[in-house]
Amino acid sequence: MRLLTLIIACVATTLTAQSLPEKPNIIYIMADDLGWSDVGYNGAKFYETPNIDAMRASGMEFTSAYPGASNCMPSRACIISGMYITRTQMWTPGAEAKGKKEYMKFLVPRKGDKKGEGVMPSKLTLDPSVTSIGEVMNTAGYRTAHFGKWHMGPDTQGFDVSDPNGIGGPVKNYYGKVGVTETLSEGTMKFIQKNKDDPFFIYLCYWDVHSPIRAHDHVKAKYDKKLAGGDWDREWNTTYAAMIEAVDKGVGQIRQAVKEAGLLENTLIVFTSDNGGASFATWCDPLKGAKGAFYEGGIRVANCMSWPGVIEAGSVCDTPITGVDYMPSFAELSGARLPNNQPVDGQSFVPLIKGGKTKNRSIFWHYPLYLQGTDYNQVVNVYGTDKPYWRATPCSVIRKGDWKLIQFFETDSVELYNLKHDIGEENDLAKSNPDKVESMLAELEAWQKNTRAVIPTKLNPDYNPG
Repeated sequence: MRLLTLIIACVATTLTAQSLPEKPNIIYIMADDLGWSDVGYNGAKFYETPNIDAMRASGMEFTSAYPGASNCMPSRACIISGMYITRTQMWTPGAEAKGKKEYMKFLVPRKGDKKGEGVMPSKLTLDPSVTSIGEVMNTAGYRTAHFGKWHMGPDTQGFDVSDPNGIGGPVKNYYGKVGVTETLSEGTMKFIQKNKDDPFFIYLCYWDVHSPIRAHDHVKAKYDKKLAGGDWDREWNTTYAAMIEAVDKGVGQIRQAVKEAGLLENTLIVFTSDNGGASFATWCDPLKGAKGAFYEGGIRVANCMSWPGVIEAGSVCDTPITGVDYMPSFAELSGARLPNNQPVDGQSFVPLIKGGKTKNRSIFWHYPLYLQGTDYNQVVNVYGTDKPYWRATPCSVIRKGDWKLIQFFETDSVELYNLKHDIGEENDLAKSNPDKVESMLAELEAWQKNTRAVIPTKLNPDYNPG
């Protein structure tokens, strides 16, 4: 199949059930904390991702792909539930604001507070009554499997198989466990072979490249030699590079397993990350901020999809997609029934993978807590000061077309960016575009009301910025 770069034109394409393979297999692969610029096709200088790059070349790159949150637990809840974070109220791992209490203007759930003192709800688990994307796929006769990280509580929400390390290990976290990426890839390949005669849906969530940063010594040594032998612009983390290689190798192995099973033209494979890169391990340039922030470095992720015969090789789509879109998209492809016991906030991207267009809509984020920053990820000042300290403070965000507006609740202010011309969010255009601010803010506030977004208003009695 010819390899070319095709910028997707916004021309209507009518999709019919007959234009797609019946009940295609779907494999969703997600790295943990992989930055947008950590892959070769987005300009990685030191890291090596030949298999991910080959997957991108064989299919479609989504240049404006986002999770539903800027860190791992809530972004996963959006994918699994099809609902925005305002409905799940799973704001952050630990369910508490992180940082100095005296720097927080508002009273929010914080470590060490008495129960209920934080005022607003903040949840650690996804309610078992939520219909999951796995249960949705079950309605269409799919065999469903979750491999790897879950991070949404003890209930695995109806998946036929749920395996945290690929070899049936105990349910616990495997952060920094050298070799777990390999066992997850092997477990996934075995599942493909075992279920090749029936439709399947795989939700594979690698533990890498989340901290602690650890990798095989021999792979790290390769990158140590590479770093020492080149004139590099910064001190790249060679262990992190080795972790990326492990994920990349797994992507290649899984695509090969699909090919060997004779399923390549009947399988959609998605590769992405759960949020932006961690600032202590990598750089997110040219994006502003990193994991935890609601600037692009925290929420824009690498994303590509491959499906020979359906997705044009080398194609590129600039239409924004987000985490809540996977449930309606996979349901459309499989003929599955969407839940009627909960809202489904997403929009199917199936027309996009065929080179067509979707209905214009906005996408949203919300975060009512605080998250301390580190290094260059301190992108928000302590309220009332010019002291950079936070990755995120209570805020809501809307992206509509090329425009992105961030509403900051502490300062009752907004920032406005045109991402087409300013991906690094260097030029706040709020003052020069009052009409755009007014319309986008009105839409954002209507969404907050519709989804019952929790917005902090009670002042923190311990606030003291120093």
